[in-house]
Amino acid sequence: MPIRRNFTPGVGATLLALVCATPAFAHPHVFAEARLDVNVDAGGNVTSLHHVWRFDDLFSSTVLVEFDKNQDLVLDQAELEEVANVVHGSLADFNYFQLVTKGGKDVPMQAPERLVADFVDNQLIILFESEPEAPLLLVGEVAFGVYDPTFYTAIDFVEDSYMTVNNLPADCTSSVVRPDPDEAIAQNQQTLTEAFFNDPTGNDMSQIFATRLELNCSKDS
Repeated sequence: MPIRRNFTPGVGATLLALVCATPAFAHPHVFAEARLDVNVDAGGNVTSLHHVWRFDDLFSSTVLVEFDKNQDLVLDQAELEEVANVVHGSLADFNYFQLVTKGGKDVPMQAPERLVADFVDNQLIILFESEPEAPLLLVGEVAFGVYDPTFYTAIDFVEDSYMTVNNLPADCTSSVVRPDPDEAIAQNQQTLTEAFFNDPTGNDMSQIFATRLELNCSKDS
């Protein structure tokens, strides 16, 4: 999904379902293919993350029906902006499904100023950029991923090439890690309690299942 679009200058229950899952929804109901570009400056600092999500046909068609106010089967600019605004507000409490860690510790990210929605080939596309709250120097191990802690939305990076670093420092290596669910459960058996499986939203352990881009740099953190 080699989608890269510039950011240029949308309230339905369907979009709210992206984040309003309950324990009964502990498996995916919405599916999206994703692309993540990590942008790095000349000093080795992460400047921004560029996200692109392309949603499945069924979910996209439901969004079209709910937000197509004039019923012309097309989402015009105003309708797309409403979609983007709803998603932006709904994902705020979920850190916009972002997973960023350094040395195993969470890295706080600024909320994106805005999201952009598009509708291409009958599929909803969401684009946005985010920045670290504090300078994020690439030293030691730094990881990036996208996951829904409620398990309601499955976000998939179909190819490893859909997770990239622009201007990767020479002393860093990158790899895409795709955890095996059975192995992840076995390795974390002591911390994955019955409460987790009944309500995964109550903690952040669901990130152990997330596909992630791991960077390892030779300098110590």
